[in-house]
Amino acid sequence: MSLNAPRIPRPSRGMNDPIRVMITDDSAVVRGLITRWLVEEDGIEIVAKATDGLQAIKLAAEHQPDVVILDVEMPRLDGLKALPQILKAAPKSKVVMASTLTHRNADITLRALSNGAADYLPKPESSSLASAKGFRQDLITKVRALGEAGRRAKVAHKRPMAPPARTAARIRPKNITARPAPKAVFIGSSTGGPQALRDVITAIGPKINIPVFITQHMPKAFTAVLAEHLSKNARKPVVEGRDGMPVKSSGIYLAPGDFHMTVRRAGSGVVIGLDQRPQENYCRPAVDPMFRSAAEVYSNAALGVILTGMGHDGCAGAEQMVKTGAQIIAQDEASSVVWGMPGSVVQAGLAEQIKPINQIGCTIMKIVSGVKCNE
Repeated sequence: MSLNAPRIPRPSRGMNDPIRVMITDDSAVVRGLITRWLVEEDGIEIVAKATDGLQAIKLAAEHQPDVVILDVEMPRLDGLKALPQILKAAPKSKVVMASTLTHRNADITLRALSNGAADYLPKPESSSLASAKGFRQDLITKVRALGEAGRRAKVAHKRPMAPPARTAARIRPKNITARPAPKAVFIGSSTGGPQALRDVITAIGPKINIPVFITQHMPKAFTAVLAEHLSKNARKPVVEGRDGMPVKSSGIYLAPGDFHMTVRRAGSGVVIGLDQRPQENYCRPAVDPMFRSAAEVYSNAALGVILTGMGHDGCAGAEQMVKTGAQIIAQDEASSVVWGMPGSVVQAGLAEQIKPINQIGCTIMKIVSGVKCNE
């Protein structure tokens, strides 16, 4: 089959069909372990395995998988170069970049996320894969979440337009009429977050004159590189928070991997707090601790933003923010890679505004400084 051959149409499939996965890795050990782990799970099917990027393009066109696990470093054609061709061959596939925890691979992975990959999977060295329980659980969780999200998108695309789903009764913030202009913005994200953060920070970074705090579910080697990438988008430094770091007006602070980031009062100012208390919602950093501290320190002068991500991290913290009078913006389902985190906030009645990702930046600026934006 030619690499440029047309895609092979497949019968339409429903939500109850197995999630179809293609594994691409030059290591036979890695392919074997990932295959074994996934086939042990109900509702997941391995449809193809590739040893390099060239083979992956061909097999993606042939099998149209729901999820592609794509290694970063491979012979002949690496993952970053293969990615756009895989997405062209199988445009409805969700691609997960798998890479070891190095600065170089983190940079490559974030570039891949900017070029259309849906998520990433930090991969331990081959010698320790067999005992890597965390990697195995992350793999299964992400395959299921992305596979199911892709299915829902396909089903929604085929259905006639329906009225929006009913949500829980909105929890009204206190003193909404007396709410002051925000003094700080708090953003939480996970799956699909690096791309969403890029869009938001590009829109607000050069203009915003109050501090911005970001928690993205990501390991340490990756958050340092994410800060570098976001600095380019913001056109000013985006820094990983340090314990006791004074908060400056118009500063942008990112939670470092493996640390919860919070804020606290220190004299007349505010400083950042870092801690390694237990994971919340299976994450560290987690959004809930940051949101809780936002409610305590800034009360109704905080603005919370919850972006794409699996799970429900941020929902409990958002409730605390709303109870103190803060406003919450949630990303909409159509523009989210996975509508878990923002969806949980919407369903709980906590979101005052629900916006597509391309409107969230200008919505923040409108709330913060009254700047009009085209929506």
